[in-house]
Amino acid sequence: MQPGQVNYAAPLASGHEHCVELAHILRSHGPAYLQAHPTSPEQRKVIRDVTNCRTEILGGHLEICGNRCGYERVSFHSCRNRHCPKCQNLQKTRWLLERSEKLLPTGYFHVVVTLPHELNPLILQNRRLLYNLLFEATSEGLIELAKGWKRLAAQPGFTAILHTWTQELTFHPHLHMVVTAGGLSLEGDRWVAAKNNFLVPVRALAKMVRGKFLDGLERIFEQGKINFSGKVAGWRDPAVFKRWVRKLRRTKWVVYAKAPFGGPRHVFSYLGHYTHRVAISNQRLLAFDGQTVTFRARDNQNPGTHRLVRLAAQEFIRRFLLHVLPHGFVRIRHFGLMASRNVQSKLNNACRLLQASHPSHPTPPSDMHLMSWQELLFKLTGIDLTVCPNCGGTMRRKPLLGCLRLSPLPTASIQPLDTS
Repeated sequence: MQPGQVNYAAPLASGHEHCVELAHILRSHGPAYLQAHPTSPEQRKVIRDVTNCRTEILGGHLEICGNRCGYERVSFHSCRNRHCPKCQNLQKTRWLLERSEKLLPTGYFHVVVTLPHELNPLILQNRRLLYNLLFEATSEGLIELAKGWKRLAAQPGFTAILHTWTQELTFHPHLHMVVTAGGLSLEGDRWVAAKNNFLVPVRALAKMVRGKFLDGLERIFEQGKINFSGKVAGWRDPAVFKRWVRKLRRTKWVVYAKAPFGGPRHVFSYLGHYTHRVAISNQRLLAFDGQTVTFRARDNQNPGTHRLVRLAAQEFIRRFLLHVLPHGFVRIRHFGLMASRNVQSKLNNACRLLQASHPSHPTPPSDMHLMSWQELLFKLTGIDLTVCPNCGGTMRRKPLLGCLRLSPLPTASIQPLDTS
């Protein structure tokens, strides 16, 4: 098999011990990739941050046992880049805790809206603009359909999360949404539950999203906001663009909706693997021989199994960088009852109405999301970083560079800390 091809037949080896990180691949091939390919400032920053994460380049601090038993631990700083697979585990946990406190005592649906692949070349040239349009078209379409459909006629609440990747890291923009199984009545005086495990007709939703997205696309085209370069340079011609949009209006857009197995917390837990990370985790990386990268991917043809994907390192980096988000872009958004303007009013009202009919519903979790990261780590794992693991004394923190300047420490006495 040639590097860059997908190995669909290779079985997943058992007993694999993880030792490969994204940082290793970027450190080895990132400089050559940057010289050979045009990249955005965001992509260059991701390469720099990931390769420097938790290394001496970013600095750190030294923790020394207060009982002077000799135990010392170095903790290098994290890059905190949201594309880094070693960062933001605790931020993800905090987010999940905050979401769980806003869950209503009702069922939830998992809805996925996918853009046609014909749009990909244009999206890659206009990420921020068209990602925002996807959020706008989908949220407006779902809210309008839920309010206008006679079997529901209510306002739902939902959280939408942008994903842009497949298991093979190819470009595949879509939204995952966790949607209440029903909504607050238009009068605001009762909760209207979705009937027979059915939220809204997905075909109608797909048509509404398609119409709103393409209407918005034509609007911003007329405003001259779309960038046409590279493969889509010819689309700037109005006749060509309109012909292409007409074709998209005849294309079937994919919308998937299913009541989540295991309840809303199960879906948020599933989505949590992707809310604070992008494209791939270190756990999926299996091998890097200096030239090719092998990683694990779900085998959608055989649910519950995996396959191996092997790519040349340069192709792996190219695919990974496809999913770097525009600076400051918000990829997790809340709508309807979950929108910030409705949390203290409509969401609280819906919660009150539902709790009146579900008095045995468990109370929300405590304020764990307000804990410091050390307290949260202890709560979740039982690891107390303030206690010396050697003698039980209290660990004291000092600036790493200051300590090294005054008294260089033998390498063997330093225990590096990785809290990923």
